Amino acid sequence: MLWLSALVVIAQLSAAKPLLNQRWDDQSVKHAWVEIPKGWEYHSAPPADHLLDLRIGLKQDKIDQLISSLYEVSDPAHGRYGKHLSKEEVDALVAPHPDSVDAVEAWLEHHGINPSDAHFRLTAGEWVTIRVSVAQAERMLNTKYAVYRHPSTGSQVVRTMEYSLPTELHSHVDVISPTTYFGTMQSMRATSFIQPQAASPDSDSFATNISPLDVPASCGVTVTPACLRALYNTTDYVPQATDNNSLGIASYLEQYANDADLQTFFTTFRPDAVGSTVEHVQINGGLDDQSLPGIEANLDIQYSLGIAWPTRGTVYSTGGEPPFNASSTTPTNTNEPYLDWLNYLLNQTTIPQTLSNSYGDQEQTVPLDYATSVCNMFAQLGVRGSSLFTSSGDHGVGGGDCNTNDGTNTVKFQPIFPASCPYITAVGGTTGVNPEVAASLSGGGFSNYFRRPAYQTSTVASFIIALGDEYSDLHNASGRTYPDLAAQAAGFQVVNGGETITVGGTSASAPTVAGVFALLNDMRIVEGKSPLGFVNPLIYSVAKDGFNDIVSGNAPGCGTDGLSARAGWDAVTGLGTPDFLKLQALLKDARVTNDYS
Repeated sequence: MLWLSALVVIAQLSAAKPLLNQRWDDQSVKHAWVEIPKGWEYHSAPPADHLLDLRIGLKQDKIDQLISSLYEVSDPAHGRYGKHLSKEEVDALVAPHPDSVDAVEAWLEHHGINPSDAHFRLTAGEWVTIRVSVAQAERMLNTKYAVYRHPSTGSQVVRTMEYSLPTELHSHVDVISPTTYFGTMQSMRATSFIQPQAASPDSDSFATNISPLDVPASCGVTVTPACLRALYNTTDYVPQATDNNSLGIASYLEQYANDADLQTFFTTFRPDAVGSTVEHVQINGGLDDQSLPGIEANLDIQYSLGIAWPTRGTVYSTGGEPPFNASSTTPTNTNEPYLDWLNYLLNQTTIPQTLSNSYGDQEQTVPLDYATSVCNMFAQLGVRGSSLFTSSGDHGVGGGDCNTNDGTNTVKFQPIFPASCPYITAVGGTTGVNPEVAASLSGGGFSNYFRRPAYQTSTVASFIIALGDEYSDLHNASGRTYPDLAAQAAGFQVVNGGETITVGGTSASAPTVAGVFALLNDMRIVEGKSPLGFVNPLIYSVAKDGFNDIVSGNAPGCGTDGLSARAGWDAVTGLGTPDFLKLQALLKDARVTNDYS
């Protein structure tokens, strides 16, 4: 097997020698769209010599064992709870079978690509990246690429409506990109938005210390770290494992967390944190342009650390957004951002114990093979001991567009990915205090790709029964349901470009919950225990009483009143908002005290 460890180089594109074995001629479609994904339009044909970095995801030989391990180390009732796997152990499970390696190498050679020249990107060997021309990619995938334009952003990408592989390779290859996934960073939605200013800088709402016993009504309009710390009972907890515990924030769309804005934010809202800094990590050409502060990036880091300080924070800036340039001899980096970010993280020996992502697409716009591959990569993070939170979306049950993209334009509730992935913790939105109620924007519903995981079955049963036949033609009642948790989603005071603005969306909810769980991870590390890792099996079982149940409000969409919050779990606010003190007590239960050994 000719697996190499160097960086990607240009593959030799010489004509392949005729082979007696014609196994590569029997081709079948791997994925196809019925119509151009919504929001995109055909623009032009790309030059035949335009270069693509073609990424091939090989079947992971023991992925079923990895998923089983994920559930075992994440289930507080299991003897393996907390026994997270090392990078090397995970790599051994996701490495491709030798037969898959041999088949792909033979296919590359058939197309004139010498595997010893087409350097393979190594994590566990399951991803291969080759640089080829559009013409070569079209021959390999029996397809035609085109330049597609996203009118609302002006973004242009090189994609195809379908691609094929030799039938033999279908059992060896999970996904190839860039092909049919149009969701590049320009079209991905950051789940946040600017709101009208809720308060002036001298408002009493900007108090830096609020009693959890007396949360003022103003916190339901103007949200600050003090409000959240009081609402979710973290005010008195002081992190101690700051050398070992860290929190990471995913950043795309040329969003840059600004250091000066962070200091201004700390000065105004968290004075004890003034002077502390965050680490900036650039991935795949990502930048750290301090002259271009980003509202989303600032929101994420300011509020996750506004709760979790002095926990160490890292912002991952993932690049890959240059526009298509037909005259350029440099390949447009059209690899999808999740793959770049996840491959980077999974290639590190140590990763943050808590991660937050505030970006998503409609699930139906993400090819199933791509979504499955990304979801399995989330599972790798979880089995290694990282808790990953993602926003559930800001469009209620409709996901922003209720019509299906299968050519029928049928109205359906549209789930959001990656919130719909069962190996990630999705966070919905609330608003108001005393009591909190569901925010009407809170994304939630049922996946059409992923079945409901066992950890949800008993907890969501009453909601499914109460829902009955209502909307039965609009959703997949057997799918993975989300969100799992919720937090405030409106009125957040964010410093951007030196000015305080008001921001809303579940982009605020996800880093808020991540901040709370970063403190729980700190507590466990101080006690000599393992970090929580993938938290869903825990929160749906012994820790399910550690949340404030949200019982009113609804998330409308698709011409309906949508789904409603109710007692117990619901598909608008999940199990509810976190109560740190309750969770802290529940995690001291004997069944969740496994140490690192």
